Amino acid sequence: MARPSRAVDSTFGTCERPGIRLRPDEVPSAEAERESSQPKARANRKAREEMSAPNKSYDPVEVEALKPEEIDRARDAALAAIAAAGDLEALREVKAAHAGDRSPLALANREIGALPPHARAEAGKRVGQARGAVGQALKKRQEELEAERDERVLVEEAVDVTLPYDRVPAGARHPLTTLMERIEDVFVAMGYEVAEGPEVEAEWFNFDALNIAPDHPARTMQDTFFVRGAEDGEDRDLADSGVVLRTHTSPVQIRSLLDREPPVYVICPGRVYRTDELDATHTPVFHQVELLAVDEGLTMTDLKGTIEHMVRSLFGEGLGTRMRPSYFPFTEPSAEVDMVCFVCRGESVGNPDRPCRTCSSEGWIELGGCGMVNPRVLTACGVDPERYSGFAFGFGIERMLMFRHNVEDMRDMVEGDVRFTRPFGMEI
Repeated sequence: MARPSRAVDSTFGTCERPGIRLRPDEVPSAEAERESSQPKARANRKAREEMSAPNKSYDPVEVEALKPEEIDRARDAALAAIAAAGDLEALREVKAAHAGDRSPLALANREIGALPPHARAEAGKRVGQARGAVGQALKKRQEELEAERDERVLVEEAVDVTLPYDRVPAGARHPLTTLMERIEDVFVAMGYEVAEGPEVEAEWFNFDALNIAPDHPARTMQDTFFVRGAEDGEDRDLADSGVVLRTHTSPVQIRSLLDREPPVYVICPGRVYRTDELDATHTPVFHQVELLAVDEGLTMTDLKGTIEHMVRSLFGEGLGTRMRPSYFPFTEPSAEVDMVCFVCRGESVGNPDRPCRTCSSEGWIELGGCGMVNPRVLTACGVDPERYSGFAFGFGIERMLMFRHNVEDMRDMVEGDVRFTRPFGMEI
């Protein structure tokens, strides 16, 4: 659609615009319009030039920490403190105070952002040079102090490398420990369990449950160490305390029967106490190992076979055993066990030309006691003696060590002399 054209009145020669009527002489030309607009543009430029602008000659912001004299003072104080540090610990404290995050130069560096843009470069350069000088001084002083420390350590902690390194001789395990663990290995291989118990024992476990009567000589203070209870007064007889140092490892057998349901196969090694004088063949503290087997249908034949297997495992093949009738309250029937001397193998008997110190030319060595478990012991532990039977035996570790290695004096085992221990070597 064509735009409506301007209408020109031919009578008056005027240009007609919507709402405006002009005479011909009043219509402005394009050149006149450009000339009229130039003074206005010049006026606008002049007004803009007269408006406010950043003042490049005056700094309205003054930061005390960024003043040159303050930065120089902080730098000089840091350098003096670094030079005065006498050791590395003191230098670490100086570093934290003069080069840390809260040091004067670090705080001044944070204030640079408060300056106007044109002033930041100079302040940053001044602070950076000061911090660089402090950092270099710290590094140099640390190297000096570390060199002094190393030189001092070489003098104070000098080691003579020409000395022999093996001045302390290697130790060895005690032969009693070695022998006890070897015995444990023999029975563990047979399916037995190693059981342990307390050395300070209740009198019921140590005597009563084992069918040892109250008037038995072993229950007197001449044979047993009694322990005074916490509530026992000084005027009370020590033998009435009811607590003893165990005289054998048999209480461990009682505890095993109370804790387990049959069948029970346990071996009980450990330390025991009796009021014996220390001499060549006795000691008040010694070691025992006891065995207990409770199951259906066990007989003396099983007991003898177990003992013979132990003898062969510990002393070698071809050594027989024998049983001599004896009496123990906790076994019925009971026997003493002997084995053929493993040194002379019985050939020294009646042969004065070939005496044997180990068996005194008797041909047999006593090992210990054994027997079938007394039914009263089974009843005390809640085991039906009509259904189950059992056997037990025990022997001293010290006595067996004397047999195996021809040790003549038992005191050598407890005096701690390495000349006795070292020949046995170290076994793991």
